[in-house]
Amino acid sequence: MIDAALQPFQFPFMQNAFWIALIVAPPTALLSCFLVLKGWALMGDAVSHAVLPGIVLAYMAGLPLLLGAFVAGLGSALLTGWLADNSRIKRDTVMGVVFSAMFALGIVLVTAFPTQIHLDHILFGNMLGVGGQDILTAALIAVPVTLILILKWRDLMLHAFDPAQAQVSGLPVRLLHYGLLAILALTIVATLSSVGLILAIGLLIAPGAIAFLTTRSFGAMLVTATAVCLFAMTAGVYASFHLDSAPAPTIILILTALFLLAFLRRVILTRAA
Repeated sequence: MIDAALQPFQFPFMQNAFWIALIVAPPTALLSCFLVLKGWALMGDAVSHAVLPGIVLAYMAGLPLLLGAFVAGLGSALLTGWLADNSRIKRDTVMGVVFSAMFALGIVLVTAFPTQIHLDHILFGNMLGVGGQDILTAALIAVPVTLILILKWRDLMLHAFDPAQAQVSGLPVRLLHYGLLAILALTIVATLSSVGLILAIGLLIAPGAIAFLTTRSFGAMLVTATAVCLFAMTAGVYASFHLDSAPAPTIILILTALFLLAFLRRVILTRAA
């Protein structure tokens, strides 16, 4: 019984999957709290899709794929902001146009210019195939992002909750705004080799949404989101071994189940009150 329970930890590819899960969980969980508070949930989804053409173009130019992904994701987010600020069109509408166009461009580039890039791995991730280089790259991104979010969480919280008050308080509002966009793009790049583009959105929304439903202060929300994401990531990887399923979708299903439980708990408490 004990041998069966410990069996997943005996394989190197499973050990790498657990490591990448532990590395990716904190920054995505912390960032999800700010995205939920600021109403940027769709921004995370959009940026995750917009990095595709950057990956393909970087491959064609012989540049690091992660560099292309970061430039494409951040550039698309900045373009969306500029178009929304200089037109009467709402931000969510502009977002839908820009990021769907970027994703479509990436698909066209992949089909028109055959490369060695596996589209399935980009879209859905490959946690069981990550190597030492992938783990190192994710750590080099995740650690500074996590530290920045922890050290500046009060400034970012005020900016997300009340940008006008943040400006009156003397905070660098524009730096916080574009810095958060850059952190979002970097975090998506860190998850690129593990959960992929499509499922990355689950990690950037669900932990923050669950914490929002179960806590009453933003500090507790950050701690809860991180704990929830760490649990879901490790439990998903572990369960996928015994279920013979893909780790990334299993993780998202666990997060979805936790969200539904948190939602039902909130409903029950609200009616009881």
